[in-house]
Amino acid sequence: MTERRPSILIVDDEFSIRDSLTHWFRADGFDAVAAEDAQAALRAIGVRSFDVALVDIRMPGMDGVELQQRLQTAAPEMAVIMMTAFASVDTAVLTLKRGAFDYVTKPVDPDELGHLVQRALEQRRLREENVRLKGTIDELVDADPIVGDSEPMHRVLELVRSVAATDTTVLIRGESGTGKELIARAIHALSPRRYFPLVPVNCGGLPGTLLESELFGHERGAFTGARERRNGRIEMADGGTLFLDEVGTIDAKMQVDLLRVLETKEFTRVGGNRPIKSDFRVICATNEDLERAVAEGRLREDFYYRINVVTIVAPPLRERPSDIPLLVEHFVRKFARQMDKRITGVSDEAMEVLLRWRWPGNVRELSNAIERAMVVGKPPLIQPDDLPVNHVAAPAHAPGSGSAPGAAPAGSANDSLADVERRHIAAVLERTGWNITRAAQILEVDRVTVYNKIKKYGLQRS
Repeated sequence: MTERRPSILIVDDEFSIRDSLTHWFRADGFDAVAAEDAQAALRAIGVRSFDVALVDIRMPGMDGVELQQRLQTAAPEMAVIMMTAFASVDTAVLTLKRGAFDYVTKPVDPDELGHLVQRALEQRRLREENVRLKGTIDELVDADPIVGDSEPMHRVLELVRSVAATDTTVLIRGESGTGKELIARAIHALSPRRYFPLVPVNCGGLPGTLLESELFGHERGAFTGARERRNGRIEMADGGTLFLDEVGTIDAKMQVDLLRVLETKEFTRVGGNRPIKSDFRVICATNEDLERAVAEGRLREDFYYRINVVTIVAPPLRERPSDIPLLVEHFVRKFARQMDKRITGVSDEAMEVLLRWRWPGNVRELSNAIERAMVVGKPPLIQPDDLPVNHVAAPAHAPGSGSAPGAAPAGSANDSLADVERRHIAAVLERTGWNITRAAQILEVDRVTVYNKIKKYGLQRS
């Protein structure tokens, strides 16, 4: 979107004053409109909005004091600055009591007036920011909680509380579906930056050139198709938190560029030459083996150390089976509310099925299973036949012992993050009949990422 110029309405019956002020502000980059009297000013705000109005107090017909009241009624978000001769300073003070932002005396000093207008714009920006912050707070209140009472989750939550109060860079590691973004959102929600946005970026879903534009933004004409200026995610995260998901997939050139930005908090839009500052905190997440990536030269060592300051490991669901009943209860309540269904829980038999399944897709797979069961199930309880895992849940496999169907036998399986991810993606693809769109929805990634993973792991339809 094109960056909007600040707008100002100049109301004065003297042509020389309003003409000179109009030229001054236009030269400073303002969208300036002049009105010769109060009626012209009221017509102008009936057509469009303005950030600031400069109003002369003494004008024929309706004077500036009455016009101020009309303007503030019609456009309460607009800042009104009064212009007055020395003889009417008392009147100007009266307008302050009635809501004017400030006043200046004639003859007007351009520098003084310019500073005053900038202050008025800043106050307007802060008001708008407060509205945005209310939306952010509401978003935080509605955010999904981290559910779990197991020892692994207690350790995670303890770390979350410890790092939240700092600006330390955090790396969240874990298999797909373990809730890494949920942990990032919890850190942000407990931090001093919680009143500013958390801006997520899926680094794995974008090639290098698109990721550069996504992070840094671009100027108009920077490349073919760049018809207008666009702010990047780093700029959007000013004051808040930048969440870099799948950070291990970033290419070498982008690692160099991003490393400099993480160290200086300064960047330049693609096609631009003006450095831009952004005060943001960084949280990264990955399911990649970063140490192997460093050893293989795919990840710069300095970049690895820059993002790996404090590490939080999101445990897989098979390592915290005692949390499954709590998670099931949470998802049933969530989907019952969303679907307006009167299902209140799961039967004992269905819970036994859920507890015996190894959940290679972790909490995300459990969520999808409960959502599907809520769609096909009938009140009051979910039954085993409602569960998508029921037909493959027998013979039983106790969590942590034996192998899940479709997995290698215990003791011979490769339990690296990459291998677990490969098996999970393959299982989801088979379950959806290789419907890439549906698989991407279940995995909560985009189609490009699914295609990239298929190519990476050499997956083939059986």
